[in-house]
Amino acid sequence: MSRPRIVIVGAGFAGYRTARTLSRLTRHQADITLLNPTDYFLYLPLLPQVAAGILEPRRVSVSLSGTLPRVRLVLGEADGIDLDRHTVHYTDPEGGEGTLPFDRLVLAAGSVNKLLPIPGVAEHAHGFRGLPEALYLRDHVTRQVELAASARDRAESAARCTFVVVGAGYTGTEVAAHGQMYTDAQVRKHPMRTGMRPRWMLLDVAPRVLPEMDERLSRTAERVLRQRGVDVRMGTSVKEATHDGVVLTDGTTVDTRTLVWCVGVRPDPLVESLGLPMERGGLLVDPYLQVPGRPELFACGDVAAVPDPNNPGAYTPMTAQHAWRHGKVCAHNVAASLGLGGERRPYRHRDLGFVVDLGGTKAAANPLGVPLSGPAAGAVARGYHLAAMPGNRVRVAADWLLDAVLPRQAVQLGLVRSWSVPLESASPELARVPAGAAPARTEHESADPGPEPPAGQPPPGPGIAPGPVRRTDGPLEGDS
Repeated sequence: MSRPRIVIVGAGFAGYRTARTLSRLTRHQADITLLNPTDYFLYLPLLPQVAAGILEPRRVSVSLSGTLPRVRLVLGEADGIDLDRHTVHYTDPEGGEGTLPFDRLVLAAGSVNKLLPIPGVAEHAHGFRGLPEALYLRDHVTRQVELAASARDRAESAARCTFVVVGAGYTGTEVAAHGQMYTDAQVRKHPMRTGMRPRWMLLDVAPRVLPEMDERLSRTAERVLRQRGVDVRMGTSVKEATHDGVVLTDGTTVDTRTLVWCVGVRPDPLVESLGLPMERGGLLVDPYLQVPGRPELFACGDVAAVPDPNNPGAYTPMTAQHAWRHGKVCAHNVAASLGLGGERRPYRHRDLGFVVDLGGTKAAANPLGVPLSGPAAGAVARGYHLAAMPGNRVRVAADWLLDAVLPRQAVQLGLVRSWSVPLESASPELARVPAGAAPARTEHESADPGPEPPAGQPPPGPGIAPGPVRRTDGPLEGDS
């Protein structure tokens, strides 16, 4: 008798935990396949530290094949699901197509940037959901400071040294906090940059920073930001964005070359194509993370609308903590549905608190409901991240130690171009490549110079980030 086939789409917090737990529960009694665009699990909470030059990119990238040895990894993106035929269609990184048959399917494709109908935002803002975006922001900020230092016009210098972050949730707050420290370090003790004052702005329509956290922690975070020099403006957002700046909802015009969009996320649009009941953009599931009427289909993480047992009538928030816990419960229930585990278990959770790393020794945390700030919160935040990471702990700790005793390396590598990380991307974990890339050649075929870049862009080379060809992605006309 053949072994049951389990396909997991996505290797974020929910998908990775599902694969790891299933691998342990099934004990070679099932074939587990993990479909993901990249060969790593991204520890997203530490991404702001990559953009700020504290951590190297590979520190927050945990190898899938290295940590899931009994799981088959297939590189690609799901672009079609046939529930009647029990197949998943995908496109691999080189444009090839394939199909994966399944007996049980777990959808854990994660989320993408949430866009609002604001003129100019899609063209001029960048998100912060993947490594390419973090690497682009690091290079871009470094370049703006360097260009500001050489600018003869004082207004241009000030504009290049102004960085606008929209969204005062976890990500936006940490990006602004770490960004201010990073740019301050670039101008400090540099004789040619005397008088330059990098300015970071944090905007949100909410009445306070970190509105989802306890008010005391919110006040702590805002106090740290203001002391550091961040211009915090609550109840304010962007009304229009242009190449040269933004117009705020209060009528103020801010000259800037940098707009970071951290407003929020929405479930991956893949689930919309299934024609199944949805809630808040996510696939509606029961307390066992199973889709009603579809015994072969499970969903968890950001793509799923999971009933919150602590708040009847509500659904669990789209956070890494919930996604990680979803994955464990989902794995147990998938195994149980195949007769390879115990009884099914409903999703339950207990709030363990939250941590927000504000850079240096500053943080805001409330472990088990105990509010902390300052160095104590900083220690708790970093301890939590080390405990939560499924790998690379020693390397992360080593980078933190080196950052504490050595100056940061503020250099731009030019690996990711602006047009390759658009805000309107269904896969923020991937950098775009020019459309029409040639398929992989055999060893007998000669090298091809490759596709032409968008108008106004240099030819493909070291400055163009490698990546798969998206089914609908290609450089937008006029991207720069």
